[in-house]
Amino acid sequence: MEIVTAVAYSEVHDAYLRDHPVERAHEANTNVYGEENLERADKIAGGWWRVRLTRADVLGVVLPWHLSEGGGLELVPRTGLTVARAAERVRSVGAAWTATNPVCAEKLHLLRRAPFTPLFLCTAPVDHPDYADLAVRAGLIHIDGLHRMVAWELAGRLPEGVELDGYLAGDPRVLARPGGTARTGAESA
Repeated sequence: MEIVTAVAYSEVHDAYLRDHPVERAHEANTNVYGEENLERADKIAGGWWRVRLTRADVLGVVLPWHLSEGGGLELVPRTGLTVARAAERVRSVGAAWTATNPVCAEKLHLLRRAPFTPLFLCTAPVDHPDYADLAVRAGLIHIDGLHRMVAWELAGRLPEGVELDGYLAGDPRVLARPGGTARTGAESA
């Protein structure tokens, strides 16, 4: 991950609403929850950062509990899964997962070809029950973009060379430990 620049919360909020209006009319519009998570993430110490993410970064993002839009099989257990593991879960269960989770499956299907839009992440779990039991307490953690990240991986759209825009809440130094993923942009990738 490359840190591009520090940004104000107002820029993050505006960027979110530009791509994810809360009043958008579609089944299972969860944009209002994403906006609430941005507000929760704003309380994490360290400010906001515009970042560039690699495929490896995206696959390593930790997702919170997700019951598949009310479906019969949860996509992500309460302890969390990475994007890579969630995509593998969908692949391994296949048609049975799709049949049991029609709303979530439809979102994944529609988003496979969706344009790359910024992802919203934080360095620690936000204060919400869906994040309370996450096994990972520091790292790249989802705020918004679960369906997009999983869908893009399922569609094979995250090749090694792609870098995606994102916003990160929290102190990026927690990611810069030896073997971590943060880059400042000053060094070669």
